Amino acid sequence: MLNGYSQTKEVDSLTIQLAFQNSDTTKIKTSLLLVKSLYNEKEFNKALKYISQTEKLSNKLNYQDGVAEMTFYKALIYAYKDDYINARDNFLKAKELFIILNDTLNIAKVNNNIGLNEIKRGNYNKGLQYSLLALKEFEKRNLKYELRSAYECLAKAYYSINDIDKAIEYYSKTLEIERQINNGDGSIEALKILAELYSIRKEHRKSIDYYERVLRFIPIDSDSLRGEILPKLGGEYLQFKDFDKSLEYLIEGLRLNRNLNNKHGILVSLNNLGSLNLQRNFLKYAEIQLNEAREIASTIDDKEEQLKNFGLMKALDSTNRRFDRAFVWQREYYQLQSQINNASKKTYSEPEDTNLIDNVLTEEAIDNSLKSNQLTESSNNQEEFDRLRIIFYALLGAVAILSTFLILIYLKRNSRLKYTRELEEKNKRIEIQNEAILEQTKHLEDINKVKDRLFSIVSHDLKDSLTSIKGFIDLLKDGSLTQEEFKTLIPELSENANNASLLLFNLLNWSKSQMQSLEPSPSLFDLQEVFEDKMNLLEQKLEKKGIILRDKTLRDFVYADKSMVEIIIQNLLTNAIKFSKEGDTITIANHISNGKSIISISDTGVGISKENQEKLFKNTSYTTIGTKNEKGTGLGLTICKELVELNLGKIWVESDLNVGTTFYVELPKSNPQN
Repeated sequence: MLNGYSQTKEVDSLTIQLAFQNSDTTKIKTSLLLVKSLYNEKEFNKALKYISQTEKLSNKLNYQDGVAEMTFYKALIYAYKDDYINARDNFLKAKELFIILNDTLNIAKVNNNIGLNEIKRGNYNKGLQYSLLALKEFEKRNLKYELRSAYECLAKAYYSINDIDKAIEYYSKTLEIERQINNGDGSIEALKILAELYSIRKEHRKSIDYYERVLRFIPIDSDSLRGEILPKLGGEYLQFKDFDKSLEYLIEGLRLNRNLNNKHGILVSLNNLGSLNLQRNFLKYAEIQLNEAREIASTIDDKEEQLKNFGLMKALDSTNRRFDRAFVWQREYYQLQSQINNASKKTYSEPEDTNLIDNVLTEEAIDNSLKSNQLTESSNNQEEFDRLRIIFYALLGAVAILSTFLILIYLKRNSRLKYTRELEEKNKRIEIQNEAILEQTKHLEDINKVKDRLFSIVSHDLKDSLTSIKGFIDLLKDGSLTQEEFKTLIPELSENANNASLLLFNLLNWSKSQMQSLEPSPSLFDLQEVFEDKMNLLEQKLEKKGIILRDKTLRDFVYADKSMVEIIIQNLLTNAIKFSKEGDTITIANHISNGKSIISISDTGVGISKENQEKLFKNTSYTTIGTKNEKGTGLGLTICKELVELNLGKIWVESDLNVGTTFYVELPKSNPQN
């Protein structure tokens, strides 16, 4: 407000000063300052009036500097009013005058504005040539405001011709200048466009960085800008399957855009939420969100988001095995993509179709033809002609009545069909919502079962081990045990601690897998190292039960999550020890078969009956007592199966009662995706 007041005061001062000056070059210079002030205040009509007067005086005095400057400002005003032809003519005229005057700076300014003018018209290559000419002079003089204009002009042109690398280069330079001149709004705009460009180039980490910098710049109460950024940022996190972060930004973005009634923001949020739920296999939620997004996209004619929606609808129906509908979405997708590509190829001006006139038969020609026929018929038989004309009009009336009747029937039928379709869509929407509620209810029930099972195990098995450990420690603390007595109990105390540790270890991994948050991080590692670690860990148990361990392992590399493979081998070894008696043998081996690594853990223990073998690897609490009354939770083999399958492997068992058992695990030796 103070700036506007200052400019108005300057205009008034210059106007008064101009009124009392003689008609010489001093008056022209004052008039030029006044025109600049009026241009900055967008008082274009007043500015044009002073330009006209000053041009006359400059020509009279043969003052070429004044003529050149006034022509340049006249071109700027025409460009602001989108009068491209007059703007270009005056820019070129000003440039000729500045060349004569050898004014390199003003030549650069004219070139930059011609570039802007051409880019607005869609002549991007021509605009680039002019702006690049201007850039050299601005950089040489380090003119920050002029550089900002040139960089932004070049960045827009390169973006428009899809040269993303160059667009990033010049938007980065624009951002640097905006920082130097401390222009917050300009910095935000440059950051936002850079984020979009890195997203197009699929450098999603950089895109996330720029979007988050925008969020740090903008005020917390700037809901419209936050509503624009949050759905896009959520979409970028979705590229890395960071569902939690993505969901957080998308939900907040959807809430803001619904409050603002910003249809485009709602559309972007719903499309990305639909994609997120499709990837998480929450298909009912995805269908609700994508259907709403499709309706919004058709009303606001957002072709890019509509194209994305068609692709997601195709993926959704393919996942649901509704291939007929998926085919329809695929056809819609390619048709819309073709429209977008054709629209982008259109030039600024299209040639007029002059052949259209040649194909039109004018009313005058028809009338002349009819008159000629009438005269001929009249000369032959006027009476016959009148009779035929009456018949013709009668037939014409009958056709009109019949056509009206058919149109009414058609409209009524269309109305009924439209009502039926709307009713079917509403019923379908209700059905989808009911299925989603049932799906959510089942999910909650499953989680509740997991919770009950966890509490049951913790309250019985884990509690027993911890109570036993605490009892030993309390006896020692109270002095009820001597050091020698306590030393004899240390192996049992260690056994209880190991049991509690393994039980807790299995519980945590099992609960994670049940909550759908266990993700493998595969790498290439040597299996023999894992075998050695686990054999050292269980050495005391083997000695205590008098079991012989045979190590037939070989150095072999597998591609899997190392920590998960450690869990699998530890559980299988612990089971083998649990169901072996004194003098029994446990054999660990591995070999390669069909390009896969096969692990085998065999024991000569009690074995498993055929009936009980069918209960293994299932998500149930099946467990039996070990040869020395060792207890279990029934989770170990369930966890093993889930972890093996997460690493794209297989697990199976071969056993004979009172003979022994062998567990086999097959794992890939390299990345299956390669």
